[in-house]
Amino acid sequence: MENIRVVLADDQALLRGTFRLLIDVQSDMEVVGEAADGHEAVALARTQRADVVLMDIRMPGLDGIAATRLIAQDEDLAGVKVLVLTTFEVEEYVVEALRAGASGFLGKGVDPAQLLDAIRLVADGEALLSPTATRGLIARFLARPEPGSPSDPAALAALTPRELEVLRLVATGLSNQDIAEQLFVTPGTAKTHVNRTMAKLGARDRAQLVVTAYETGLVHPGSRPASASRE
Repeated sequence: MENIRVVLADDQALLRGTFRLLIDVQSDMEVVGEAADGHEAVALARTQRADVVLMDIRMPGLDGIAATRLIAQDEDLAGVKVLVLTTFEVEEYVVEALRAGASGFLGKGVDPAQLLDAIRLVADGEALLSPTATRGLIARFLARPEPGSPSDPAALAALTPRELEVLRLVATGLSNQDIAEQLFVTPGTAKTHVNRTMAKLGARDRAQLVVTAYETGLVHPGSRPASASRE
């Protein structure tokens, strides 16, 4: 299996150096580029065939959210995941990052082992939300769609009842294993359902499914997984 290719985007060279030292000693990942601003991050994501961009929000020129949006909107970069890492861990930034196309969000004070696990998680297509940015707060902001938001309830019309059920479970934070237990199916079948739902909704990953579920009103703040029917 090939190593996870990581691009570091942060305007502080010392932090980039620290992250590089941490990542490069791992047997399953490597740093393939460093960017001091958003423009460099987008360029490196393309030229270095990145799997994950570790993206700071506050950078000169093009900030991390704008850079994330450019990556998410570029079909040639469909396989690139963005993990936002910042000191500004407030709800508005979390929502902006997710809406822009980020797969996850962590504060810079995160434990090194958690950071490494987060990189592996988003590289594998999972969504990651920071423990201090609680799901309830994120949901509250996502439940107020932006003007002109593409997440219209009609977008869900293409989903089968089972796929709608899966979307609800993904939005409440369940993993494929958790979903499998809820639906009484195998983890492989749960993953297939999730992938089909992403394909129908044009979602890059699970984080975008979370955004869609809340913005269409399918899931509301405070929602909890309900018992599901057997397939």
